Amino acid sequence: MAQRSAFDTCQLLRDNIAKVVLGKDELIDMLILAAMAGEHVLLEDVPGVGKTLAAKALAHSLDAKFSRLQFTPDLLPSDITGSMIYRAATGEFEFSKGPIFANVVLADEINRAPPRTQSALLEAMSEGQVTVDGVTHDLPKPFMVIATQNPFEYEGTYALPESQLDRFLLRTSIGYPVREIERSVLSTHQAGEPVNDLQSVITPADILSVQSEVGRVRFDESLTDYLLDIVNATRSHEAFQVGVSTRGALSFYRGCQSLALLRGRDYVVPDDLKMLAVPALAHRVLPEGIFQGGSRTVVEQQLADLIEPIPVPV
Repeated sequence: MAQRSAFDTCQLLRDNIAKVVLGKDELIDMLILAAMAGEHVLLEDVPGVGKTLAAKALAHSLDAKFSRLQFTPDLLPSDITGSMIYRAATGEFEFSKGPIFANVVLADEINRAPPRTQSALLEAMSEGQVTVDGVTHDLPKPFMVIATQNPFEYEGTYALPESQLDRFLLRTSIGYPVREIERSVLSTHQAGEPVNDLQSVITPADILSVQSEVGRVRFDESLTDYLLDIVNATRSHEAFQVGVSTRGALSFYRGCQSLALLRGRDYVVPDDLKMLAVPALAHRVLPEGIFQGGSRTVVEQQLADLIEPIPVPV
């Protein structure tokens, strides 16, 4: 697939999702960007603003297998990955696949389940596989987790462990729509849920082709140094106990390549790094003196302030 063809594929996907996800162009771009990078997205916001709608719209547009996991305190790891089932007819145990075996998995309200259950996603998100009773099972490709969580201060929520957060390329929010957009939402929902009638415009194979093009996007050495300057600054800054990991740096790198391609370029520019730095890195650092779960706004501002004086390549 040529660069222009990859860009056109993303435009087609964007326009289709925008038919039902109204007035949220930045959110749509973030979802497509993560799909292009072969990575995952964490949507953090109050209930009822369209997080589930956005995930379903992406899956329907891709003609992909979609599954939804409602995370609750009693959800077990086997409820996600699947388990061995005894078949009386054959006298043997057989693996029954869990809902993780889909192209797009919506992990709804992920922070309502305890860490043991959340950890069932780690291997899937990093390796594209799950291991049950010592046997490894490959997940379908492409594979993407779109997780939603309520703000940490909501009753019945757990802070996601750092190892879990580090598997997400981006953390972003949706926010309340402006009045006129909300009026349109009310109008379009009079006859039911529009996303259920949304037709696919591309296939999973198309996304895999786009992902192969992402790796060919040029990343100048000076911009690699700029990226490493940002990452290293988070590790030495007094505001952070823990800085961005090497996994985080690699994810940020690929995210910048995806953003460039999404903008119709076959090369990364400094603005790609500056635009993506906060949504790609803020959830990967641990602030000093503030409990991890409740400090998102503070950390994002600290990170933005940290990046500002770092010299930009010209």
